[in-house]
Amino acid sequence: MGSTATGRRRTERFDVAVSGVGLVTPAGVGVRANVERVWAGEPTAAADPDLQGLPVDFACRVPDFDAGALLGRRTAVRMDPVSHFGVVAARQAVEDAGLDPASWDGARVGVVVGTSLGGWSTVEREHGKHLADGAKFVSPLLMVMGPVNMTAGYIAMDLKALGPNQVVSTACASGNTAIGYARALLESGACDIVLAGGAEAAMSPTAMASLAKAGALSTRSDDPAAASRPFDADRDGFVAGEGAAMLVLERMEDARARGARVRARVSGFGASADGHHASAPDPTGGGAERAVRAALADALVAPGEIDHVNAHGTSTPLNDITESGVIRRVLGERPAVTSTKGVVGHLLGAAGAAEAVYTVLAVEQQLVPPTANLDGLDPGIEVDVVAKEARPMQINAAVNNSFGFGGQNAVIVVTPA
Repeated sequence: MGSTATGRRRTERFDVAVSGVGLVTPAGVGVRANVERVWAGEPTAAADPDLQGLPVDFACRVPDFDAGALLGRRTAVRMDPVSHFGVVAARQAVEDAGLDPASWDGARVGVVVGTSLGGWSTVEREHGKHLADGAKFVSPLLMVMGPVNMTAGYIAMDLKALGPNQVVSTACASGNTAIGYARALLESGACDIVLAGGAEAAMSPTAMASLAKAGALSTRSDDPAAASRPFDADRDGFVAGEGAAMLVLERMEDARARGARVRARVSGFGASADGHHASAPDPTGGGAERAVRAALADALVAPGEIDHVNAHGTSTPLNDITESGVIRRVLGERPAVTSTKGVVGHLLGAAGAAEAVYTVLAVEQQLVPPTANLDGLDPGIEVDVVAKEARPMQINAAVNNSFGFGGQNAVIVVTPA
């Protein structure tokens, strides 16, 4: 038996249809560009001129993104890049779902967006103006660009999604948390459609300097493309990334009734807290394990039924060891494990959402993407990590793990349509 977030025991699984997805990541803008690069295992990290002179001067940036062309210059100038990414990914997802915002009942359409830092780059820029030139030079737009709620607000404005509009912030677990809350809105009947996912655009010099000083980032400046190497014996930290991913979620019966193509189902969600440390995972993996087990119980799926895990897999020494131990302890040796952060880096608050979409696509294609830069598996990691090339296989159930600073954990279970 499974249990809901309220503790009630499930007797029947609640499946949510994923009828549309959108991606704006360092692997490209759109699903096709992401599939081509992520499933080929081609890393995106490169030297970043905006970070020149910092201890870590490379990152994973979204390529060829013209906010003015995609959104209109008058609209784009009023948004932080985090909202540029979020709105474009949401538009993609709605188009992919075959929905028309001009004809839907907007009051029945919700939005839940996960983010960690919101419009951080705008805040940093305007703060710099304030310090250098005085208060009169601060933009009046700061308060509609910087706050973390604005990406969800702009998505609602753009697509006339007039139902519940929420932002969740559980650090790097935010994207998965948003999907879990969206599923609850559908189950409760509060919405008929929910746009859920995550967005992040926080690679400002101050944020990156702090992460570098904390020892979280890889320092492989001589070879940035090889720096993000989850589960590899020579990993030394993560590579920061940016972007957004959005999913259109509906009740299965509603998606079927309108003849939608369902890419996959979100069948379970689990969340927990480590209660251990501000930035380091609990070395016992207890919090992560509780989240995984809660998601399996919610999905009415036994541990031995999981075929694939899209791991949090940050490429940091502590996370990869701890997470692999949880996977081995809970799910055994069977699942094919990957970390797509080897290609796109760590998208922070958008990471869980992007990886949720990659998990959906893996289940849909029955094809697991490889972990980039995995040249020598850490001997302390005793799970089956997919490397070098994509692996075709039967996937009847998959898990997507996301863990964040503050010890916040969120896990979803994805099953075929």
